[in-house]
Amino acid sequence: MSEEKKNKKNKKSSTDSKSKKSESTAGKSESYIEEKIPVRLQEFYKKHIIPELSKKFGYKNPLQVPRLEKICINVGVGAATQDPKVIDSVIKDLENIAGQKAVVTKAKKSVSNFKLREGMKIGCMVTLRKARMYEFLDKLINLSIPRIRDFRGVSDKSFDGRGNYTIGIREHIIFPEVDVDSVNRIFGMDITIVTTAKTDDEARELLREFGMPFVKKEN
Repeated sequence: MSEEKKNKKNKKSSTDSKSKKSESTAGKSESYIEEKIPVRLQEFYKKHIIPELSKKFGYKNPLQVPRLEKICINVGVGAATQDPKVIDSVIKDLENIAGQKAVVTKAKKSVSNFKLREGMKIGCMVTLRKARMYEFLDKLINLSIPRIRDFRGVSDKSFDGRGNYTIGIREHIIFPEVDVDSVNRIFGMDITIVTTAKTDDEARELLREFGMPFVKKEN
């Protein structure tokens, strides 16, 4: 009888320990669950832009509606031929703005008139996709562009004929991530918004729905 009681006690203790372990692991798993915050412009595209463009252009399938594919940010640093250290500060600022590691671009040819040698670092670029792309566009339209001095709207003619739009920024200090007091050099950049639109009119309407402040034509 004593041995049976001991066996029952051992079984109970083992089951109790297992249940405690399962509870602790469940508690740990619950504490490490991360909730993803939905991207504002991406949700806005799904709920408002798709039905609006479908009405305007007569799309029968939601997959026919033009969408953003990627955003490319390109910075040329001509002064890097004289002072190679300049490009390091430019790369640091660009990475803060884009939230992604930048790729250094190098010269493909040697040009003696510009004191340029093949393989020399002359710029940097970043390609944004998916959530980061929408977050950057939201920041560009609603925070950065309104901070441009004497701003009267962006040109609606900077399309390449295949639904892609390029905008030039003269001063990178319009972005909120940049600390103006610690800036060593002000530089500009080209921002290319690549879409799946087949025509410029479709791409223009897509960007207008996102809130791109195009120049208003005076009648």
